[in-house]
Amino acid sequence: MRYLVLIVLFIFFGKVTYAQHHFDGYIDNDRWQSDVYLSVIEDYRTLQGINDEQIITKVASDSSGYFQFNGNQLDAEQKIYKLHVDNCDTYNQSSNHFDGHCADSRDILFIAKSTDSIRFPLSFEAQMFCDIVSSNPKTASFIKIDSLKEEMKFAYSEFRSKANRNLNNKKWFKSLQNFGEQLNEPLAELYIYSFLSERGNQFHNYYLEDLKTNNYYDDLLVRLKTKYPNSSYTKQYESELTSDKFIVSPSLEEESNFNWTLLITVLLILSALLNLWFVFSAKKRKQKKQLDTKALLTKQEQNVLELLLNENTNKDIAETLFVSVSTVKTHVNNVYKKLNVNSRDELKSLFNN
Repeated sequence: MRYLVLIVLFIFFGKVTYAQHHFDGYIDNDRWQSDVYLSVIEDYRTLQGINDEQIITKVASDSSGYFQFNGNQLDAEQKIYKLHVDNCDTYNQSSNHFDGHCADSRDILFIAKSTDSIRFPLSFEAQMFCDIVSSNPKTASFIKIDSLKEEMKFAYSEFRSKANRNLNNKKWFKSLQNFGEQLNEPLAELYIYSFLSERGNQFHNYYLEDLKTNNYYDDLLVRLKTKYPNSSYTKQYESELTSDKFIVSPSLEEESNFNWTLLITVLLILSALLNLWFVFSAKKRKQKKQLDTKALLTKQEQNVLELLLNENTNKDIAETLFVSVSTVKTHVNNVYKKLNVNSRDELKSLFNN
């Protein structure tokens, strides 16, 4: 009986502890190799292409093209995932998909978490996938955005004039941003942001201009921090936004017109005046120190000191002061002792101006 209880508890808690995902669908085995890859996208700038560092697992489809992914590898928090198939030879290093380059491949981006069940049916248009059936209403957000982007491409291609391009920039930036907000999923908005702000993209310059006045980008950061406070997506977006704001900052444009020559000239003049003040202050301090030092000596010892500093010999000092040479030697020794020196050279150094 005890073992039966343990088995029941194990089954119950095993189901609770490990959240299971289930993805399945069909591919055309006549068109694609049988392997289907599941990847997690940690960097939203790497949505395109194939990166082996992002691959979580792979499965092989059966003879009917059916494939399925089951397990508990996914995070509880929603992330961006990718399914892809290709016809690149895994063993051919010049063309395999692990180089990130495979011309003959197809993928689908979607949002998911650890408890989701998703079905990817075969498309009637000979595409890899079509309508997604999911327990997560956010899963197909990227496909909805791609559909809107197709409309946008048609609008741009209708007239290729600069005037048409400028009008479409303004229209579609706003349309895509509004559409992203309506989806109520910040990860879907990041998908739009990565498209609009991509460097080298024809829209990038307009994005930089839009960044100067549009509060949308700051609001998106707030939404990301609210829903995904510790996500790598949020940190990446905040870093990129800060960098791009620095590029377009009006204050930097004003600084670029600043008269640096005038500033440098003023700084040089101030530096010269400051150096003169330091020299003058040092001289004053030394003069005061010398006066304080002389105050330690008697009047006669001060007379001896002055004569010593003027290169007089003991005999010369004796004749000048009308005293004996031995008396001069006594005064000299007293001066040395009071001033803490041992020679005439040290004495000169002490009073050298």
